[in-house]
Amino acid sequence: MPHANALYGPLDPAPDAGYVNAPPRMGFFTDTSVCIGCKACEVACKEWNGVPESGLDLLGMSYDNTGALTANSWRHVAFVEQPRRAGLASPAFADTPDGPPVSPVTAAAGASTSADTGTDPGLPTGSPEAAARMSAGPEFLGMPGAQPPGRGSGAEGRTDFRWLMMSDVCKHCTHAACLDVCPTGSLFRTEFGTVVVQEDICNGCGYCISACPYGVIDQRKGDGRAWKCTLCYDRLGAGMTPACAQACPTESIQYGPLDELRERAATRVATLRGRGVSEARLYGHDPDDGVGGDGAFFLLLDEPEVYGLPPDPVVTTRDLPKMWKRAGLAALVMTAATVVAFLGRRS
Repeated sequence: MPHANALYGPLDPAPDAGYVNAPPRMGFFTDTSVCIGCKACEVACKEWNGVPESGLDLLGMSYDNTGALTANSWRHVAFVEQPRRAGLASPAFADTPDGPPVSPVTAAAGASTSADTGTDPGLPTGSPEAAARMSAGPEFLGMPGAQPPGRGSGAEGRTDFRWLMMSDVCKHCTHAACLDVCPTGSLFRTEFGTVVVQEDICNGCGYCISACPYGVIDQRKGDGRAWKCTLCYDRLGAGMTPACAQACPTESIQYGPLDELRERAATRVATLRGRGVSEARLYGHDPDDGVGGDGAFFLLLDEPEVYGLPPDPVVTTRDLPKMWKRAGLAALVMTAATVVAFLGRRS
């Protein structure tokens, strides 16, 4: 029986794609608690895969110079600043964050992509606390300066802040809507359970872009074809580690069999909570979520919305069978009405 959130098929993607004696499903576990924002993963990804340069200009979002996952940035290290006045709490915020975003035009130009890649959160948030932290927008933290932050402003103006850093990437969903809608077979499931774009047969229709619940896939300007992370499929076939995980100096990006990574991640969350980090949580690890679990999942230190991730992603093709049934029923009714009207005239 198909899963409730699947267009078709079971939860084991490689056998479902027709592979016999497939190897274990491989994936990424990204532990954001040890990410230092060095962007070594971004550089390694570009070097190995020949991804064009992008993000050469600061976008006004801390030290984030790529802005988002795009056709020219298959890995994106997000820098999330969370400033708070000492002793003061952010006001409650119950609806869509309304702070001014960085210009999408500027972000798109820096990333050389066809899509807007500004910082507008875009969707109502699932947590008032997360929305409150996002509603204030960017805030000057006193850097760069001759003294440490807050030293020269006195106790009243001192701020308490932290940086949340996360290396984002394609999630390689179990139920991948991009696969469901691709008309040419350009997107395919590998024997490792990952999702790869064959750029040589991509016709640039863009269906996969609108189908992705995470907004990962993008078209390259001047090219028109879709591009995204391949989880270094060529390296996997040779028994090598993906370039980004190989380059990560803190092992924030971990690669291996997905079942082992999930066990390791659960242990890590328990360790962090035992040390007082109560907000530590996993994202994309649950096989019963709206996409059947991700092949690339994360340990987060705040709500998913804070990192620009949807709180409850659902495969966008889930309702296609019902939609086609309703469309077919409507067509039959219209046909029947036309026949009745025609026969009525003749009589």
